[in-house]
Amino acid sequence: MQNQLLDALSVDTRSITHLVSKYFDIQSVVTGGPRHGFHVRYVGHLSTADSETAYNELADTLTPLGFLPLFREEEDGQVILITRQRPKVKMGPIWVNIVLFVLTLISVLFTGAQFSATEASTQMLNSLEGIVRFILQGWPFTVSLLGILLAHEFGHYLAGRARGVKVTLPYFIPFPFSYFGTMGAFISMKEVPKNKKHMLEIGIAGPLAGLLITLPVLAIGLHLSTVGPIAAEIAPGTVQLLEGNSVLYLLAKYITFGKLFPQPASYGGTAPIFYWLRYFFTGQPLPLGGIDVQIHPVAWAGWAGLFVTALNLIPVGQLDGGHILSMLLGKERSQKVFPFVLGGLFVLGFAWQGWWLWAALIFFFGRRYAEPLDQITPIDRKHKILGIIALVIFLLIFSPVPLVIVQ
Repeated sequence: MQNQLLDALSVDTRSITHLVSKYFDIQSVVTGGPRHGFHVRYVGHLSTADSETAYNELADTLTPLGFLPLFREEEDGQVILITRQRPKVKMGPIWVNIVLFVLTLISVLFTGAQFSATEASTQMLNSLEGIVRFILQGWPFTVSLLGILLAHEFGHYLAGRARGVKVTLPYFIPFPFSYFGTMGAFISMKEVPKNKKHMLEIGIAGPLAGLLITLPVLAIGLHLSTVGPIAAEIAPGTVQLLEGNSVLYLLAKYITFGKLFPQPASYGGTAPIFYWLRYFFTGQPLPLGGIDVQIHPVAWAGWAGLFVTALNLIPVGQLDGGHILSMLLGKERSQKVFPFVLGGLFVLGFAWQGWWLWAALIFFFGRRYAEPLDQITPIDRKHKILGIIALVIFLLIFSPVPLVIVQ
């Protein structure tokens, strides 16, 4: 490492300036050091309209010298920062991914078994063999949910690898005794994407891949589901869980069953449109005594897929939606959107308190926006359309009140 640093320092700044001047009309030059975060800073304007090619060629020239260019746009014009190359990152041991996946598999199987449990199946718990047979009942839910999560994470993984970015394999998070048996999964980008187009592609690939699996899972699950009554009164010591509606989920139930669910016993003299608007955004009034879809575990996995995808597409910070929005609008405009998104989640928290937790997490950890190496190269029309599609999908699958627990 020390030898590499000495080699880098031995490169004459004039040599670097000569290389940069092939692509950049230089107005001023400032040399820096470790505390400045750059070796040389150039202010000026690119002398070519093809900024993407200029960056690629300059990076290819500087890499053997131990340097990395950063393209930036600042108040005083376009800027090229020449930084020392970052140390090569090491990928974590794969056994960690495998162990976490196995633990998550068991956790989700157990959760799925609970959804499928009957009075007869609970008698299996009297022996070790019976416990194994009981847990294996959860395979339809498990295959469906983990299939969605795997598609989402490998969407990111394959898009990253296709763009030359080192990314880890998925890390699954087991969460036993919960509604899903897992808190999802994540991958870690070990390198910074080259430009805005690459950043947007990696950000959008996960939600789109996950949604491609979620939609057929949801359709199959709803066809396996039945319609039944909602108890008018909940017995003491018991709870009833009502999954929240998004526009897409509401439409999927309507296409399958021909009605909007949950159907209340009475609209109480309120026009149906106003009843549904109120229920959609507040989860009130509770439709006790009405009818609803008694969803099959596969449908529950499909609903979870919509919910997880919507969470990832919230357009702030380090979430997929934050990457997409910042590539569409730029960092400064995206930061102006931040307080509105945070405020919206805070208001929705009065209907579902889980949004307060998300608002707190986003406030403390989600204010940073990812920045590619080349921030000058704009995204093209095709990528803009992809980004807009992702934001429209978010609006269609977002549930203002994800879960209503009736006690």
